[in-house]
Amino acid sequence: MRGSGAPTPTTPSDDPTGLQTFAVLLRRMNAEFNRITHEFAQDQGLHPTDVQALIAILDADSGTDAAEGPMTPGRLRGHLDLTSGAMTACLDRLERAGHIRRARAADDRRVVHLHYADAAKDVARDYFRPLAQGTDTARSRFTPEELAVVVRFLTEMNGELAGLRRDKGH
Repeated sequence: MRGSGAPTPTTPSDDPTGLQTFAVLLRRMNAEFNRITHEFAQDQGLHPTDVQALIAILDADSGTDAAEGPMTPGRLRGHLDLTSGAMTACLDRLERAGHIRRARAADDRRVVHLHYADAAKDVARDYFRPLAQGTDTARSRFTPEELAVVVRFLTEMNGELAGLRRDKGH
């Protein structure tokens, strides 16, 4: 009875802010990010895990994870859930390819910090420039207030995902 003025029941797929809608949109975005990441890995002769390592190192270098300080092999190993041997192989590949540099901590020479090499940052910046431009184009369609809500949602979502990882003991 659509014409009766009574509200029409909605299904989850009809709700533009419902859980199903969010799930579909987040999966699609994740799939696109994964596709781009895999293409970058292939172009650079890297494993997809290597690119995940680079992202974590970049975030630590850029201050995104400033509370935790510079990335270390141990922290990265835990972040990627790799064995010691796999972590060493990953770091060796990244260093040989010129993507990272290892530096001893000034206050404790036993500690190794991992940094994204400047030349490699330039390569990544050039490769991901279209993604950055697309992101900026999408952002331009929103008001600062709307963007603040998007940032809040993404921050909360990342917190929930990190909590799931912690709950599983990873």
